[in-house]
Amino acid sequence: MVTNAPRSSEATALAALGDPTRRAIFEQLGERPSAVGELAGRLPVSRPAVSQHLKVLKEAGLVVDERRGSRRIYRLHPEGIAELRDYLDRFWSSALASFKARVERLEAQGPGPEARQREEGSDE
Repeated sequence: MVTNAPRSSEATALAALGDPTRRAIFEQLGERPSAVGELAGRLPVSRPAVSQHLKVLKEAGLVVDERRGSRRIYRLHPEGIAELRDYLDRFWSSALASFKARVERLEAQGPGPEARQREEGSDE
């Protein structure tokens, strides 16, 4: 059984960030909330392309928008990012637990042949 398989929301978020342009937009929004025109001015893509990428990021739950006058300001969505981070943290926790178990097994076995050879060589 696969326990770390992403739920659909996590899979959607990961797929959305799989595109380099969307990742760049996501990273730009991490620095500060921005309108479509501002983002397009900092990236080598058109305003309509930025709008389409923002739509995908919004559907993935990674960004939200707010109307300010005639513009929409986009920013990162903390709850969506928290879900994605929780998913990724499971891998980190699992990796640390595996590392700890391996170290404990090695310590229980005692020094290996290489360590014994180094110890014997250091007596000379």
